[in-house]
Amino acid sequence: MALTFDPFREMDRMAARLMTSGGTERSSSWMPMDLYRAGDHYIVNVDLPGVDPGSIDLNVDANTLTIQAERTIGSADGAQWLAQERPAGRYMRQLGLGNDVDLEQIQAHYEHGVLMLTIPVAERAKPRKITVEQRDRQSAISTGGSQQSEATAGASSSSEG
Repeated sequence: MALTFDPFREMDRMAARLMTSGGTERSSSWMPMDLYRAGDHYIVNVDLPGVDPGSIDLNVDANTLTIQAERTIGSADGAQWLAQERPAGRYMRQLGLGNDVDLEQIQAHYEHGVLMLTIPVAERAKPRKITVEQRDRQSAISTGGSQQSEATAGASSSSEG
């Protein structure tokens, strides 16, 4: 197996170590997520591996959904780190929801390191069928039909007489 050296990646790691408290804890705001629409719901899947479910905090303020969580790395006192690549610290992400969702019906589940949010589309924003009404053609036919009936009646009386 060949190993390659990426100087930019190493510089990023060194900078991250310098900006943390002694290299033992990193704060990260990076939360990879997927967002898609399935029928009349939006689904958001957020990767939060190793996060204690009790530390997950979800808030909706106006039309902004805020997701916060904390990941800690346990270590023995006096341990000397040889490698520390898994980020720890407080995570935060905000999503603008718009006016077309039902903020009262948002549901959240956390399983296997993934936070899944189900955000329903509001009734007013759901596609709906509009019926096309047809004007009553009966009155137009009956008006024209009465003239036809008189003409037909006159024709039939003259043919009989």
